[in-house]
Amino acid sequence: MQAAAQIFSDYILPLLILAGLSAVLLGLLLVIIAFLLLFDRKVWAAVQLRRGPNVVGPFGLLQSFADLLKFVLKEPLIPAGADKAVFLLAPLATALFALSAWAVIPVNEGWYGKWVMSDLNVGMLYVLAVSSLGVYGIIMGGWASNSKYPFMGALRSAAQMVSYEVSIGFVIICVLLCVGSLNLTDVVNAQKSGLGTKAGLPSTLLDWYWLPLFPMFVVFFISALAETNRPPFDLPEAESELVAGFMVEYSSTPYLLFMLGEYVAIVTMCAMTTILFLGGWLPPANVAPFTWIPGVIWFLIKVTFVFFMFAMVKAIVPRYRYDQLMRLGWKVFLPLSLAMVVLTAAFLQFVRYA
Repeated sequence: MQAAAQIFSDYILPLLILAGLSAVLLGLLLVIIAFLLLFDRKVWAAVQLRRGPNVVGPFGLLQSFADLLKFVLKEPLIPAGADKAVFLLAPLATALFALSAWAVIPVNEGWYGKWVMSDLNVGMLYVLAVSSLGVYGIIMGGWASNSKYPFMGALRSAAQMVSYEVSIGFVIICVLLCVGSLNLTDVVNAQKSGLGTKAGLPSTLLDWYWLPLFPMFVVFFISALAETNRPPFDLPEAESELVAGFMVEYSSTPYLLFMLGEYVAIVTMCAMTTILFLGGWLPPANVAPFTWIPGVIWFLIKVTFVFFMFAMVKAIVPRYRYDQLMRLGWKVFLPLSLAMVVLTAAFLQFVRYA
């Protein structure tokens, strides 16, 4: 009896707690994404002098949930020549990989501990690795459809995502050199002091890495657009062939899972931008009344601000040609990010021995 109680307390109870916390995190994340999707559509509408969704629920607040219900209740159609197992596994893998990244993303810290599922010492590397796996779901979906148009869109998307992951990796190296840790909580805490505090000011937004690493902030933001297939880099949509890219054969819930994975990846990149360059949950100034607001609220405000910038780019920037996209990634961002890694390392070494 004592052995059974020991097994329950050591293994089963922690597993149940972890499963419960995971369910809460996923539930909150999905609800937030539903409203961010509505926010996305409202921003586009405002730029184009339209109203946007405004029928389902007060001010259209339930539009995303109505779309969810529509997709779930529709009949899924699978092409006769498709590889059915891979065809259905692809959107599931895309959504799963996108959601897995949130296991290590911290949203707050205080005397009550850290608000993160798993505070890995290599959290930054984990997010980069898991987000890179999303390309497999896209390739699987394009190949399993047994049509040249989805396959062309999948290959475009794979080349695009791989190209800009290189620049994102070099940006992360620049931040890693400044922080000295791959732990995402350490990255946020390292931004409590910086250029502003060295000038005699209290801890403010001048200490965040957007200022000393501003070129890398811009590179990371634009690379995140390309990594998540957002405009002006939404070339996998394959409008030159008048089809919807790698997911043209998908409908109903599988299509919903592809879109869910895409939007989760977008919010993940917004969260990473917030953590790496915008101070995470830190207030803009470490003085009242900013310190009265909980850190998780500041984190959500910053993520929403970055998401708003994503939406504005889609509303006002024309789409790139594919050759322009690849030229920007390999001939501009790669040399620039590599040079910034060298300059950052040289500067830190000079400061250390100066």
